[in-house]
Amino acid sequence: MMMTTQRILYLAAAAPASHGEDLVPLLHEANELYQQGLRDLHRSVAARFGGLPTEELMCAAASARMPCNTSQDRDEVILLLALAEWEMTPAAMAYAEMAEDAARRGVCLIPEE
Repeated sequence: MMMTTQRILYLAAAAPASHGEDLVPLLHEANELYQQGLRDLHRSVAARFGGLPTEELMCAAASARMPCNTSQDRDEVILLLALAEWEMTPAAMAYAEMAEDAARRGVCLIPEE
């Protein structure tokens, strides 16, 4: 995960100097790394919390301030826990800031129709 973090931080640092279409490849690569980092952490969280009874799993999600209810299955709750943990990492925060800045400048990964 350290390589993912380092690369996202590098891309986020390079983004302010990029403009328009030059920013899209940086944003795309950072998005891919963000998704990979979340997948990696999801596997780790699943291994850590997978054996907990459902009630304890729900308590862990509530402690992480992730909204969940009894209608959600265990896999969803584990994903919410992973997301809560991932969003607090320097990589995820840097990517969010990078994407928000790009959006303010009119650049996003969603193609216009």
